[in-house]
Amino acid sequence: MASSNSDNDSRSKVPSSSETEQPQPQVQAIRMPSMEEIRAQEVWNNCAVRSVVSGVMGGGLGFFMGMFLGALDNPLMQDGMTGRQQFIYTAKQMGGRSWSSAKAFAVMGLVFSAVECVVEKARAKHDTTNTVVAGCVTGGTMSARGGPKAACAGCAGFAAFSVLIEKFLDRHS
Repeated sequence: MASSNSDNDSRSKVPSSSETEQPQPQVQAIRMPSMEEIRAQEVWNNCAVRSVVSGVMGGGLGFFMGMFLGALDNPLMQDGMTGRQQFIYTAKQMGGRSWSSAKAFAVMGLVFSAVECVVEKARAKHDTTNTVVAGCVTGGTMSARGGPKAACAGCAGFAAFSVLIEKFLDRHS
């Protein structure tokens, strides 16, 4: 009988308020950046550095895209070519296409990054307007050889594409 009383006591025992509370999360101290981190941030905030890095990265991306797309080109006279001739033709196509794409993507990355950085620093705001202006200038620059109509169409098209990518990535929220 004594054991049944102890079972009832343990079942009817109400947990105290200290037992039901969740443990409080520990507040961590804020870590100050080191001098090396501050210097690296200052270097990266330089528009010239940011633009050159974007141009180099764009050129690299364009090179590899050109290599891939150049490899997909088929020779016109495929039946009459030997295996060696097809290989040489494909290698030339890949080289030409990769160099052309590398130049285009390098200019695109450099111009877009430079304009966006300069506009952002001039306006002292980080928003979608910077992207629109940078996209317009980049599109106009890339298509300027086609005349004023092409430059306007390039401006509008690249600005719209830049805004869509910006909204998709949601960088300015």
